Parts: sequence; C-alpha cells; structure tokens
Amino acid sequence: MNATIGFRSKTGRAIAVVLAGSADAPELVWRGEVSLIDDAYPLTSGPYHHVMDLPWSEALIAVKDLETQIQSATDRNVAQLLEEMQSRKLKIRGIGVVGSPMRNLEKIGNPHIRAHAAEGILFRRVLEVSAETHELPCGGFTEDELKNVAEQIGAKLKELGRIAGSPWRADERLAATAAWLALSTPPKRPTAPAPAASPRTAPRPRAASRPRASRRR
Repeated sequence: MNATIGFRSKTGRAIAVVLAGSADAPELVWRGEVSLIDDAYPLTSGPYHHVMDLPWSEALIAVKDLETQIQSATDRNVAQLLEEMQSRKLKIRGIGVVGSPMRNLEKIGNPHIRAHAAEGILFRRVLEVSAETHELPCGGFTEDELKNVAEQIGAKLKELGRIAGSPWRADERLAATAAWLALSTPPKRPTAPAPAASPRTAPRPRAASRPRASRRR
C-alpha cells in the first residue's frame, strides 16, 4: 500500500504523521516524533545559539560541522522510520515538510532572534535534503501556506485525530496536512540531492505542486 509522511519541523525534532491509502480516504498509520539531532553532540540542539556572538559571516563558518552532524542524524532517523514503514508492507511515495519560511537572515539585527530564525530554516531544510537523499519526492511548505488547505480538509483531519487520540495539536494537524498533500500529488522522481547549505543560502526545494484541498476527477 502506498503511504506518505508529513513532517512539522521544530527545533531539534519533527512531529511526523504517516498516512496511507488515498487522498479521498486517508488512513492513519503512525504519528510520533523524529529526532533531528545527535545526542552525542549536545550543541546540535541549538547550533546557531552557540555562535550568535560572532559576526554573521564567521558564524556561518563556525556552525558548519554542527550542521553536518545534524544532517547525518536526520538522515539516520528518517531512514529508521522508512524501514519501519517498509516492515509494515508500506511503500512511502512522498514526503511533505512544514517549517519556517526562507528569509534574509543577514538583515536581522538581534543575534538571538537571528539564531532562532536560522535554526528554524535549518531544521526544515535537513528534512527536505533527507527526502532527496532517500530519492523521495518532497513538498516544502510554510504554516501559512497550509492554513487554507487544513481548513478545507478539516473533517478529514478531525477524523484522523479521533483515531490518533491525544495529542492531536496544531503541529500534528499540519504534519497530517502535508502528508495528505503528498498523497494527492502524483509522485515525481526527485533530482539528485544538493549538499546541505547554510540557512543564509539554502535554496527552497520545489514542491511537487501548489497546495490544493481536493482534486476533481
């Protein structure tokens, strides 16, 4: 059976929802959290906070090793989730990621606010790169981009939440919406993965399609 994964990226972790079936009748398979950091390297939990006193150009260089460790941890943990779904006889056909919007971090004057913004972009980006690494189509979205879709499929989200039980908060609903969009989008073979880039220059992956609530047959 085909299935998709929706991630809501957070600092150091992601809320994940796996849906199977079709966009018309999605089935909840799994929901939980996926770690995006390496516990052996505590600094990966807030990499930009540890360099925020440096000039921005120097911070981008100083944080590179931590970014690499975060990407490696994300790849490992996403691979574990994919293996778990494979063991359930599910074929993951796509991934949706909801996270922080891209922005010009150099223009943020407050170092602490800039560190939070940079980490928001980073933890979204490592999930998108991981999807590409695993050769899975990936749609990247911001919370605002999915609000209308979430409202239009509110009945489906409510039923999924009833099945899932608590907690079924805004983050879980956003992850489920991203997974639903991946179910409703014909899969496309991704291009070769690009190397992980810093939040200042990281390109935004192209979504498989614009967010839509339904598809007429």
